[in-house]
Amino acid sequence: MTNIRIDIGKRGETLAISFLKKNGYRIIESNFRCRYGEIDIIAQDGKTVAFIEVKTKTSNRFGSPTQAVDSRKQRQVSKTALAYISQKRLTNYSARFDVVGINIKGSNSEIELIKNAFELCL
Repeated sequence: MTNIRIDIGKRGETLAISFLKKNGYRIIESNFRCRYGEIDIIAQDGKTVAFIEVKTKTSNRFGSPTQAVDSRKQRQVSKTALAYISQKRLTNYSARFDVVGINIKGSNSEIELIKNAFELCL
């Protein structure tokens, strides 16, 4: 991955965290990694643990940011979330998968939050 793409991704995650906090989420952890993959943001929304995938783009030329969370990515996030739940012993909590799509155009950004964007898939 190029440095420009990494910088855009980091900027998107920073924007997403700010957006989520403004919308009542309490951030638990960011960039959780294990052998199955990475989850960008883990947050609490009420009594639910939300595993949040952030996709940031500077163009919709190849589809919207949220469309980039394909079935392969959903499986990877699902497996990583199960590892997190097991590791942190959160089996008594409800969980869901959210997606935050961010379009950056110059100094402006559009943020779209999809709650419960997909079901657990293995």
